[in-house]
Amino acid sequence: MSLLAEIKEKAAQKGKTIVLPEGTEERTLKAIKGIVDGKIANPILLGDEGEVKALADKIGADISGAQIVNPAKAAYFDDFVQAFYEMRKNKGVDLDKAKKTMLDPLFFASMMVKMDKADGEVAGAENTTGNVLRPALQIIKTAPGISAVSGSFIMIVPNCEFGDNGIFVFADCAVTIVPTAEEMAQFAKASVETAVNVCGMKDPKVGMLSFSTKGSASHELVDKVASATAIAKEKFPELKVDGEFQFDAAIVPSVGASKAPGSPVAGDCNVLIFPDIQAGNIGYKLVQRLAKAEAIGPILQGIAKPVNDLSRGCSVEDVVNVVAMTALKA
Repeated sequence: MSLLAEIKEKAAQKGKTIVLPEGTEERTLKAIKGIVDGKIANPILLGDEGEVKALADKIGADISGAQIVNPAKAAYFDDFVQAFYEMRKNKGVDLDKAKKTMLDPLFFASMMVKMDKADGEVAGAENTTGNVLRPALQIIKTAPGISAVSGSFIMIVPNCEFGDNGIFVFADCAVTIVPTAEEMAQFAKASVETAVNVCGMKDPKVGMLSFSTKGSASHELVDKVASATAIAKEKFPELKVDGEFQFDAAIVPSVGASKAPGSPVAGDCNVLIFPDIQAGNIGYKLVQRLAKAEAIGPILQGIAKPVNDLSRGCSVEDVVNVVAMTALKA
């Protein structure tokens, strides 16, 4: 069974409710049938019921298994307005502003997750990552002990002897442009949780990546990764983590043994933390295109409850897959 099939099967056992705030986005509507038929989640679409159903009819999308919620008419709308006002009044938000904000489907969806009306949220087919993240960070906030959000990709590399039978988690490839050493350490913690909870990895091993291995080069960029490694070991002692590593020293046993003798994870890493978003984004796309790997993500990490961001170029199947991963993390 493929990893994606396993993710869908495990999600189906959970029976979670996932809200999709882009209720008049065509790929989202077409994905509902796959979500429902696979029993992956109980989907909620946000929007005016008449508009949502009219568009679904027009494009031939079966949304009969989805609940449709119009934020303006929801029985709990006023409760959400009051809750948002209390959260943000020290930021200058009054009740009128809170009401206008809760009419925004992205903010309303995040409040549904915060107030346990939904177990997770999936958006981004027609919104930027920033637009998806903003309400999530204001309302749901980051997980305990985490201050920075990251975006990981699950990389499934065919015919690969490295990683976890060819499966890796790469981060951060999508959110934080130039992370600090502290943030990189947090990405390691969050990425291990993704590796365990989504990929089902039994023994995640983290490599903190650089152009240097264990001091083979001297530069402030190397110092940052070495510092991130030290912070991760101190703050998250349960992690199997080491660095700084060049990519080959992290994943190839013979190279790891040669360049980092005595390291507990060198040459056997399956969770890879990149030094910045440029390296992470380029890295996952290189592997995707040249190794013909399947890249699943981005999976947003570090938010207190599951919120995931779709690519605006996503397919219908991508929506189904991300809903499954979100349900699995809930």
